[in-house]
Amino acid sequence: MTELLSADIQLIQRILPHRYPFLLVDKVEAIDGTATATGIKNVTFNEPHFQGHFPGLPIMPGVTIVEAMAQTAAVMVGTALDMADKEMKVYFMAIDKCKFRRKVGPGDVLKMHLTTLRGKQGGKVWKFSGVAEVDGEMAAEAEFTAMMDLPA
Repeated sequence: MTELLSADIQLIQRILPHRYPFLLVDKVEAIDGTATATGIKNVTFNEPHFQGHFPGLPIMPGVTIVEAMAQTAAVMVGTALDMADKEMKVYFMAIDKCKFRRKVGPGDVLKMHLTTLRGKQGGKVWKFSGVAEVDGEMAAEAEFTAMMDLPA
């Protein structure tokens, strides 16, 4: 059995270049190499997108949910491949089969389950499947392809 890894906010910031207000993952747990991981995003009312999306009915934009899933995938790969402090960059190439199933708002805990569909150490193009849920109820799902600019 593989030892599962995890990443707290300090390690996440050493892997991802994102910062507030666009760092969208608070913790990544149960990292199983580059195969699977679970990310956590604590959704709070003070996030800037809630000012305009929508006044009186704050809803997390779907694109930020997909971005949070992508950041979780990047942390998974970065943790497994020891990319902390190495200025790894990740770029979306495609988003497929994306569906939104429930609203996500302040007070929700978004749990993101990521699975690698294609990718390997040393390779640049990776494909992932992600499911985001709140309280066990699916909020969104997507497949996405990303280019991982991994330093040598």
